Amino acid sequence: MKVADDYLDMARSYYNDGLHFVKIGDPVNALVCFSYGHAWLDAGARLGIFDVDDDVLFTI
Repeated sequence: MKVADDYLDMARSYYNDGLHFVKIGDPVNALVCFSYGHAWLDAGARLGIFDVDDDVLFTI
């Protein structure tokens, strides 16, 4: 599904950016990136793009 791939790509990109910021010692921007990445996954779960059943980790 193209939309799911787009959401997953965005989440991965933010995750990788977060790892970069961890590596250079910038925990604030790392947290921002990890949060944005999770937000993409959460939005995908909420919209039914991803099939999830964890109501603690995701807003479903």
